[in-house]
Amino acid sequence: MAEKTMSRIYLKIPVERTGVLIGEGGGTKAELERGTGTRITVDGKSGEVVIESDAGRGDPSGILKAKDIITAIGRGFSPQRAFRLFTEGQMIEVIDLKEVLGDSRNQLLRVKGRIIGENGKTRRIIEKLTGTVVSVYGHTVSIIGEYDEILVAKEAISMLVKGAMHGAVYKYLNSAHLELKKKRLSLWEERPELKEGLEADDGGDEEGEEGEEGEKEGG
Repeated sequence: MAEKTMSRIYLKIPVERTGVLIGEGGGTKAELERGTGTRITVDGKSGEVVIESDAGRGDPSGILKAKDIITAIGRGFSPQRAFRLFTEGQMIEVIDLKEVLGDSRNQLLRVKGRIIGENGKTRRIIEKLTGTVVSVYGHTVSIIGEYDEILVAKEAISMLVKGAMHGAVYKYLNSAHLELKKKRLSLWEERPELKEGLEADDGGDEEGEEGEEGEKEGG
């Protein structure tokens, strides 16, 4: 009889995020395990996480999905926002600001402040006009969304990192937002069954809801 093969992934998240990953009474971890068909072990003292999945059992992509969601929680997203990654087409991009700015703490704080904006205004505008959710945490900026949406959000963040005026970034985002809407409309027109479904569903909002603010992300 052949031995059971186990797939295993190791990763590490900030220690202060392990409690968020586990959740009250272990609820968040349990939900993630159910949704991905994996077993997750979290070391609250070191931040080390082990994800295990029986090879050939269930969805083989589940272990990679679990890795992405755990990465998102580790990068400052609330579980509710990180769970967007359960949706097909959603992915995460993590930008390491140290790769651009080096180790200067003052530079890092200044640029993070530009990306977040006063009372979170700039981050909210990026999220609203791209359909993504954004977390500024430690020395990283992370984005969850569809591929085209992430590209637009990344460009806006790159502009801010390079010192572009906020007004110029908002102008770019408004223009890109219109292009994203046109692309979605053209896709719907190419798929009549979707178009018919939308006509039957009176009053749907194609842009969806803004990501919930919930837990303060960033720092």
